[in-house]
Amino acid sequence: MTVQFLEQRSLNGLKVRTNNQDEMTEGKGKIGPLWQDFYQTIASELNENAQVFGVYTNYDTDHTGPFDVYAATSQPISKLVLDKVDIQAGNYLKFQKTGEMPQAVIDLWGEVWAYFSSRDCQHKRAYTTDFELYKSPDEVEITISIQ
Repeated sequence: MTVQFLEQRSLNGLKVRTNNQDEMTEGKGKIGPLWQDFYQTIASELNENAQVFGVYTNYDTDHTGPFDVYAATSQPISKLVLDKVDIQAGNYLKFQKTGEMPQAVIDLWGEVWAYFSSRDCQHKRAYTTDFELYKSPDEVEITISIQ
């Protein structure tokens, strides 16, 4: 994992509001259907240079409360009405994993949660904007805002 400062960046995508408890309860999760919508309505419009992001923002409190999730892209798409989301400027901690999706991203989130809940964690989450960047069909980065 590496620490880096990122400038603000705007993306466009589809949005849901959810919480981790619902996401872990069968039949209540919204993130899976969000990505299905994204791939049915947006993915075919993307060119080969477009980047795909999962953005987590507008946290009510922390990982225990409600937050917004966007399935988003860096590519402007004029044919569709999409929600705009900003990755806020600030310090971030980046985690990376390669493997079969979606298991690789699920496993990487497990590593993120384990890191931030460990006693020797050197960073504190800011809960501003966190995001997944899908680098290739089998590579993901999760970038977490830190104080």
